[in-house]
Amino acid sequence: MTILVCPQSQAGRVVEARSPERIVSLLDPDATFPEFGSPFSGGHLRLRFHDVHLSTASQVAPNASHIEAFLAFLSDWQRTGPLLLHCRAGLGRSPAAAFIAACFLAPAADESEVARALRRISPMARPNESLVALADSIIGRGGRMTTAIAETGRGLPWPAVKEGLPFELPAVFQRNQEPAAMAAPDVTAPAKRGSAPVTRMTQ
Repeated sequence: MTILVCPQSQAGRVVEARSPERIVSLLDPDATFPEFGSPFSGGHLRLRFHDVHLSTASQVAPNASHIEAFLAFLSDWQRTGPLLLHCRAGLGRSPAAAFIAACFLAPAADESEVARALRRISPMARPNESLVALADSIIGRGGRMTTAIAETGRGLPWPAVKEGLPFELPAVFQRNQEPAAMAAPDVTAPAKRGSAPVTRMTQ
């Protein structure tokens, strides 16, 4: 089973194409959250914080309560369908959430392998490091998640794009078994007419 990541502008198309079991929206506190209909009435988590590292008078940084709510939501994922994560641009918050989910769902996975896989499949991703650090502490990974994201992202410039491309990441990693290199962009199956292209990994 896979974790799907996309910007908000593509979320509706990805839902149509892939029929996820559960959806997580990570948006600014004052943003208008998308609605996906009655099938997701109990399967849509809305997390409200800005893509920043420290709270200010006008911005809300992620905190432990956001991570706790996310992990509880993940624990209820039955994997009858994919997990969809989206933020506004699909660059910072949702890639961080995908990395957190992959580590949480595979306690024995090597954090660096998961981080390298994420960087390969989505070179534009810039996971929110504060969100990762909070999860690292709560899950109890001893700083390895934080280090993995920092080391694999060292020296990377912020991408000159308004939003990232949809992509998918395996939900389960095994130690010393990194997924294969990034495949060419393709339309996910089962794809419907007009669905968004999602960068996939070969396995």
